[in-house]
Parts: sequence; structure tokens; C-alpha cells
Amino acid sequence: MIPSDPSRRRVLGSAAAASLGASLGLRARSASAQHNVRYSTGSEAPKFRVPQNATDCHFHIYDDRFAPVAGGLPAPNASLDDYRALQARLGTGRGVVIQPSLYGFDNRPTLEGMAALGPNFRGVAVVNPSVSDAELQRLHGLGIRGIRFNLAQTGATTLDMLEPLSQRVDALGWHCQINMPGEKIAAAADTFRKIRGKLVFDHLAHCPQPAGVESDTFKLIRRLLDQGNTWVKLTGLYADTKVGPPTYGDSVAVARAFAAAAPTRCLWGTDWPHPTENQSNKPDDALLLDLLPTFVPDAGARTRILVDNPAELYDFPKS
Repeated sequence: MIPSDPSRRRVLGSAAAASLGASLGLRARSASAQHNVRYSTGSEAPKFRVPQNATDCHFHIYDDRFAPVAGGLPAPNASLDDYRALQARLGTGRGVVIQPSLYGFDNRPTLEGMAALGPNFRGVAVVNPSVSDAELQRLHGLGIRGIRFNLAQTGATTLDMLEPLSQRVDALGWHCQINMPGEKIAAAADTFRKIRGKLVFDHLAHCPQPAGVESDTFKLIRRLLDQGNTWVKLTGLYADTKVGPPTYGDSVAVARAFAAAAPTRCLWGTDWPHPTENQSNKPDDALLLDLLPTFVPDAGARTRILVDNPAELYDFPKS
């Protein structure tokens, strides 16, 4: 298991208790005991309080009622109730369900999850070039606002599908979401530079460590951000780190650099249930959220990243 941070185990200090009231301290201790979330280490609520309508822009629903496809990354059932428990722990109000690679083009787990979670949720689907315009319109009506290319392993989509599909979904205001090893992102720079529609790169664009902000991947994403049609998710701090918890210092440095350079083009999310991580090594979602103020120290920029940017990209009502 990931070692826990001792500071996370301390109850509100006496000074804070005096200012906020003893009853608030009791409520906080009571609440922390209830936040046991599957596929997430720890149980305490984060210290950082997210603003109203804070959006988790990246999580998955897994349901073994649906058949897996070859090449998909397997994961155990991660139910709506499990996710609601995480939402209660973190305090987020909105979310974006990302179609897992495990189900290929069968978007029913994502669509059913969105419908059950309610109007504060959107989704990102997986399609291929044979998808009809009528199906795209249907998906739009159900709350889909993007399509995903998970190119981290062989699966339903390929890089050569990106440009033609981007042109089609751009007419709907959608984006194309890319999950791909950082070195391969850099190698495909010419492809990404040609895209005129919206691009979103998962998990800090997997900037390889220890190069981090000096990597070719980071430099490419910075140029794409400057073009104005690209977003990057400040997610998956554990994905490429060499430092690890509790600081994830190398990944945090990349997140800080992206947020400082383009706060209007950054998003945040949990990546719950953390499908790339073994069951015995799931991260602490509260700890990950508490790192956000360390790489986005300005409160206005944090609200932009948590609320305003998702509202723009995923078509949520303006706060």
C-alpha cells in the first residue's frame, strides 16, 4: 500500500477548532470515519475545500454486465455507488465519465452511468470512423461531449482515425481526448499540429520522467496550448512519477508548469478507480486533491480549473 502521510491523520488543531467551533471539529472527525471508498486509499476528507460545481473531469465506470474487448485494460467493478462515495469524500459537484478501453465501442456503461448520476454529468465516448452522423447526434443528446483515443495499448482506436473524426465531432463542439505514452505523443507531433479541432491530453500528457518539463513531450504540449485549441488534464500524478507519494514532486512540477502557462486550458480529475494501479497500490484521492493548491497556488486559477474550464469544454451551465 502507499504509505500514508502522518499529517493527514491529525485532527483539526486547537487554533482552528477555536476559530471554527468545536462542533465543526466534531463533524469533521465524524465525516472522516465514513469516507471509506473502494479503489482509494485512506478515509479522511481532503483539507482543501473545492468550490461549488467543482468538476471531476476524469473517472470511469466498470460493470461486468458488459463484455470486455481484446486489448482493454481490465478492472474490477467500479459502481455508481462507489463513485458517489468518492464524490462525497472530495466534495465535487460535477463529473465527466470517460469510456474505458475495456468496453471498446460499447458505450453503454458510460451512458448508463451518466444517466444514473444525473444532469451534473457529461461523458466522453469511443467511436470509429464508421459511426453515423445520426449516432453522433444521439450521443450528443445523451450528454457526450468528446471522443477518446486510448493509444496507450492496442485497442479500438488508432492515431490515423484522429484527424477525420476530429473534423466530424468539431461540428458538434466536441473534443478528441488523447491517452498516449509521452514519447509517442512527441513522435506524433506533426499529426497533432494539423488538428484544428479541440484536443485534450490525459494525465499531464504523460510527460516522461525524470525529464519532465525539459522533455520533448512537455515542449510540444506547451506549443499546442499556445495555439488555443488544446487542454491538458492535471491528473494521474502517479502515472509517470519517479518520486512517488506523498509529494509526487516530479509530476507536481509538470502540473505547476502547465497551470502557470495556461490556466484557462487545464482541467482536473481523479482517474478513479485508477485502473492502471494494482488493487494493493491505489492512491489516496484526498492526498491527490490536497496537492492541487501546491501546483495551483492562486485561488482564482483553481476555480478556473475546477469550475470554469470544465463548464466551457463539457457544456455545463455557467456558474
